[in-house]
Amino acid sequence: MAHIDPEGRRLPIKLDTATNGEYLPMPLSEPVHMAKRLAHDQVSEVARRLGITRRAFLKSVSGAAATLLAMNRAFAASGRTGGRYEIAPEAVYEPELAEAALGGKEFIFDIQGHHVNPNGQWRRPTNRWTYSLRFFPQADCGDGAIECFSAEHFIREVFLDSDTTMAVLSAVPAAPGDDPLSTEEAAATRATVDAMQDSHRLLIHGLVRPNLPGEIDAMSMQKERYGVAAWKTYTQWGPSGKGYWLDDPNVGIPFIEKARSLGVKVICIHKGLPLFGLDYTHSTCRDIGVVAKRFPDVAFIAYHSGYEPKRKEGPYDPANASAGVDSLVKTIQDNGIPPNSNIYAELGSTWKLLMRDPDQAAHVLGKLFKYVGESNVLWGTDSIWYGSPQDQIQAFRAFRIAETLRERHGYPEITPELRAKVFGLNAAKPYGVSPEEIRRRTASDRVANVKRAYSEDPEPSFATYGPKTRREFFELLRLRGGPL
Repeated sequence: MAHIDPEGRRLPIKLDTATNGEYLPMPLSEPVHMAKRLAHDQVSEVARRLGITRRAFLKSVSGAAATLLAMNRAFAASGRTGGRYEIAPEAVYEPELAEAALGGKEFIFDIQGHHVNPNGQWRRPTNRWTYSLRFFPQADCGDGAIECFSAEHFIREVFLDSDTTMAVLSAVPAAPGDDPLSTEEAAATRATVDAMQDSHRLLIHGLVRPNLPGEIDAMSMQKERYGVAAWKTYTQWGPSGKGYWLDDPNVGIPFIEKARSLGVKVICIHKGLPLFGLDYTHSTCRDIGVVAKRFPDVAFIAYHSGYEPKRKEGPYDPANASAGVDSLVKTIQDNGIPPNSNIYAELGSTWKLLMRDPDQAAHVLGKLFKYVGESNVLWGTDSIWYGSPQDQIQAFRAFRIAETLRERHGYPEITPELRAKVFGLNAAKPYGVSPEEIRRRTASDRVANVKRAYSEDPEPSFATYGPKTRREFFELLRLRGGPL
């Protein structure tokens, strides 16, 4: 059971600096600090008027509405109005209005989830991940720090405390034997979820490090033994800190050709989000367009969409597109890949970070819709590192790109139909799932029944678990013995 916040100090939209452990915490801007102050003041006032506790108000959908409305006020005061959260001001007092803005019944397919096996062999004293997760200071769930990242907590945070229908368990960059969740263990979690009346709520990735000897050959075993739905790779990672390119004829191309021969033709590549201590060069998107053009039958999903937190995102600028989301757009343009082809953009961590900067969010989403395609932007949250993804879901439901920005840059309007596509319908194609079939299976499975009972008196933690300051991050780095 995750520790709750009985005094209502945590906001339901988590405006903090927590990271997933791959990148340094990013300081909050002054508008976000202002938004937090405004939100806390309004929560206290509304709770007093309604005669309820702060915690009770924050647990309601109106609590989330109050936080996002505070974001609107703070960013409008700073003159940054390119994006906003479309919520009626009265929603803080009228739950029906809050539900209209932040609720929904979409098919939500989160294609980037993570947890660890708290009892795995990786917890030997010499493994850096053991120390890493033990140190996460926000891992306060009542079961011990590492246990906060267990399958049980993953299922609770993702399937009970959010509107997520289906998810993919992804992999983290680690050397063989150091991975805190092996493909075998991910398959065990999938089996646990499937045992809840065979609802098929969970798919898994197979981790491939093609610049290590034997890894490409081992892909056959991963497919046959574990039934992986896609491959996950980190082009930044490699022996002695040296990464690789997907179009490398000795590494990347044999990897792609092996995936094709096995019939699992979905390749998910970490692009953007610098892995601390590793050369960032191979995390840019230069190579994706090259291989997408050469292998049109393969789906290439850029996890994080190339987003780099320290790089300010604006309109696409081909003259300054060596990194960030613009590097993804550039590789598409340079290789003549039409929108809605075989290059996809995934939003894990990217949307989580952009939620607190609506102007940059408007440009990033606008560029992805325009150049990658409205059918090729995919939902991911990088949960469980950020706790429950419900706040990310609620924020996306309410987010709008300003009309002036749409007219100036050709960005589309984010309609309910487009949101539904991003939330899950788009990812259904490369992952080969039927939303209708999954909806039918999950309508009355054990998870759905538990959730119905739980929703009568939910206890969301509103907690994030990653390091929130530079000191905490570098202490984490010291304890795990260096970079990933």
